[in-house]
Amino acid sequence: MRGVRASDRENELDQTGLIYVLGFGFAATTFVFGTILFSWLVTHRRRTAQKGLPYECGIDTIGDTWSRFGLAFYLYALLFVAFDVEIIFIYLWAIAIRALSVNGLVLMAVFLVVLMYGEFYAWKKGDLTWR
Repeated sequence: MRGVRASDRENELDQTGLIYVLGFGFAATTFVFGTILFSWLVTHRRRTAQKGLPYECGIDTIGDTWSRFGLAFYLYALLFVAFDVEIIFIYLWAIAIRALSVNGLVLMAVFLVVLMYGEFYAWKKGDLTWR
């Protein structure tokens, strides 16, 4: 490659990166819409009165089948997910504690303070008591 200057090669590499990004974007979009279309084609069937009924072990339901769940279930689920993810971060921090500097320890202390603030806030509001 004697006649090619270094700046021409850099421009060529930059365009190659753009082509990769566009290709991945096209592939991701095609995959998303393709799977939606495929699932619609596979599951799209005629609706009959029998298929629209709720099914519970072959027994006809009595009363309204669309009952609401209490808000407490959602609050407990959200609190569980939030604190479960934070516990994973604390576990990973405990594994890498020897490699962290003082800056890492201070940042983890700030993280724990924010975590405990959220816990005490939920406790004070009464979200952790079962009613």
